[in-house]
Amino acid sequence: MHWDAYITPAVRNIILICTGVYIVELIARLFYQPALVFMLTELGLVPLAVTHGLRLWQPVTYLFLHDPGSLLHLLFNMLFLWMFGVDIERSWGRRRFYEYFFITGIGAALINVLVKTILDPRGVGTAAVPTIGASGAIYGILLAAAIMFPDRKMWLIPFPVTIPMKIYVLGAGAIEFFSTLGATGDNVSHVTHLGGMLVGYLYLRRGSFFYRMRNGVSDWQKKRARKKFQVYMGKHRNDPPPPPDHWVN
Repeated sequence: MHWDAYITPAVRNIILICTGVYIVELIARLFYQPALVFMLTELGLVPLAVTHGLRLWQPVTYLFLHDPGSLLHLLFNMLFLWMFGVDIERSWGRRRFYEYFFITGIGAALINVLVKTILDPRGVGTAAVPTIGASGAIYGILLAAAIMFPDRKMWLIPFPVTIPMKIYVLGAGAIEFFSTLGATGDNVSHVTHLGGMLVGYLYLRRGSFFYRMRNGVSDWQKKRARKKFQVYMGKHRNDPPPPPDHWVN
């Protein structure tokens, strides 16, 4: 049995990239610590570095880094990406799934930078601490799954009960919200998780600015393709017919 029956191309590629980067992090951690520090500070999301150092690549690169001291960080993110992302990619297609993954991930990063810069404008606390992981985009995917498959039943691990997808995601969002208010100090960026869900909601909500912008881009692409097709047909309208094809399909 081929593994493509169980995983879609975009989800597979993201998992492979994150796993490869994680292996590089482990090697750096074991043999050359300065390389690991460089990866976390230059490729992780450091709000102070984005606002003052103009490291504008960090809202993208942080998505592929995970805590080298905790394998569970990577495993849980990739597990949730596979569990919820496969059906979404099958419904949307590879290109739109990539777009949604990066829009929610980058949007979550920008919200992280905004909130931490407001709370720590001098950059002596949380604004100087790197955030890593694909969790912002993963929570955006969770929200999309709840919108697209609201009544799908799923197991509430580790309990032997099932609940609708919409209740599961609503509970996850509530936990993240109250964890943010509680400032539990658990080294988890709850602001990034909530940011990914917020950006996903704005992107998918019918009538919102992001929804109109996305549809506007799609309409423009269709109009451009239609014009190219009309120009091509106009140029070749008087061309002689092609020679007969003797091959059997």
